[in-house]
Amino acid sequence: MTYSSSLAVGRSRGAFAGRNQNGVAFRSTQERALGPISNSIILIVLALVLGMLYLAQVTKTNAYGYKIASLQTEQAQLNAQKDDLQVAAARLQSVQRVSTSDQAKNLVSVAPSATVKP
Repeated sequence: MTYSSSLAVGRSRGAFAGRNQNGVAFRSTQERALGPISNSIILIVLALVLGMLYLAQVTKTNAYGYKIASLQTEQAQLNAQKDDLQVAAARLQSVQRVSTSDQAKNLVSVAPSATVKP
């Protein structure tokens, strides 16, 4: 045995790597755990983030709701205006139809013959 191998045999196996093994020794470290205050703070922050996301979505939905309501109001006004225009168009066309009808052509115009004196 050589000097270096005799030294290697005498040392503990866990701290040093042997042949065909990794040259880096890993020590098991103590696991770090979060304390109860840290856990509480993290949960509060997560709840606040989720609350903000919820409020953002609700606000966006309400904004669309207001836009839809205004468009529906505008649609109702335009429908009422259309109905009024249809009535006006029918009224204007009826005067023309009456004046060009056969019965209107057969009417005799009357001129006043005399005036009544009191």
